[in-house]
Amino acid sequence: MTHALVTFLGRSSRREGAYRTTCYEFAKGDDCEPLAFFGWALQSRLQPERLVILGTRGSMWDHLFEGDFDFGDVAEEERLALAEGVENEQVSSGDLEKLTPLLEQRLGCEVRLRLIPYCRDDAEQVELLRILAEEVEAGDEVDLDITHGFRHLPMLGLISALHLRRVRGARVRDIWYGAYDPDTGKAPVMRLGGLLRIADWLEALSIYEKTGDYGVFEPLIRGELGALLSEASFLETVNRIGQARGKLRQVLRKLDGIAGDPALSLFEEELRRRIIWAEEDNFYLRQRQLALEYLERGRYLESVLIGWEAFTTRLLLESGSGDPGNAEHREQARKSFDGRERQKHPRGDIYRAYDCLRRLRNAVAHGSQPKGEDVQRALGSAREMRLLLEQVFEKLLPVNG
Repeated sequence: MTHALVTFLGRSSRREGAYRTTCYEFAKGDDCEPLAFFGWALQSRLQPERLVILGTRGSMWDHLFEGDFDFGDVAEEERLALAEGVENEQVSSGDLEKLTPLLEQRLGCEVRLRLIPYCRDDAEQVELLRILAEEVEAGDEVDLDITHGFRHLPMLGLISALHLRRVRGARVRDIWYGAYDPDTGKAPVMRLGGLLRIADWLEALSIYEKTGDYGVFEPLIRGELGALLSEASFLETVNRIGQARGKLRQVLRKLDGIAGDPALSLFEEELRRRIIWAEEDNFYLRQRQLALEYLERGRYLESVLIGWEAFTTRLLLESGSGDPGNAEHREQARKSFDGRERQKHPRGDIYRAYDCLRRLRNAVAHGSQPKGEDVQRALGSAREMRLLLEQVFEKLLPVNG
């Protein structure tokens, strides 16, 4: 695992023969040396093992060898050729390769100088992501500096950080930006790594929409609160609704006392909305809700199984006797309903829906040969499955229980 600093090199106009310098302040009141390139200040502070500098053919590459550093007469011809290339916006990879050893010797770390496109369209923007991925190895730790470069590069920088985490498994330690203040002539250094945490929340919410798994929030809410969410998610998947509710009630109480986490505060209302059902005491309503949510997400196995259990819970609640958590009571409630309705209303809508769900449940739970054309059609097509379950649930799982 290598620690890499990736920084962009912009194109700046010269004033009186040199690029403008500023004092980059990591903390207010810091003593700091005026520099034109923020990458040097970061390199000195972070001491990375690899420094990757990205710039276009017209970026101020010549400054790396004649501004903040003094190389004297070393490689003078190559440096003059580089300056000419910058002036004409025609810097080549060969120009940079010849001078890279000078920086490696001065900085004491691996240096990579890479040309990037101007990122004016989709193809060039994707090319930037590809180049970045080439310069970062699997599992690297990365600091990303987006101070210099075109004004649209900071947005691309954030996307790049997300891309590196996904395709390289890199750990992005922070995103840095030196914000030049023309009133003071200084540049307070900002750390924008919190944006990645917000992106993590958005990704977790997206995954939750597809899976209903509270466990996706555990890495974002460390400690007991995150563990409770993960435990509640597991308990729901094994149909322990009451125990899951107990865990989520603890989460709701603990959220009231959470402070000092800006990202969590941004998403707290949305998280509460998704778990507020735990304040309800009605097993049936939660099971019904889960069956419908699973159906909406296309998770048909879970929808069928939890829908079957929700209907059974409804039977117990309507009878006013029996414990919804007792397996024998649940089985007895189904047998009583089946015997009664089979005898009195065998062709009624409720019994027909119940019989359809029973056959479908047996087919998906046991992998047995499905009985009935309606179930056979459902097992052969997602569209037919959705239509059948919508019709069945409408009959068996009314919202008023």
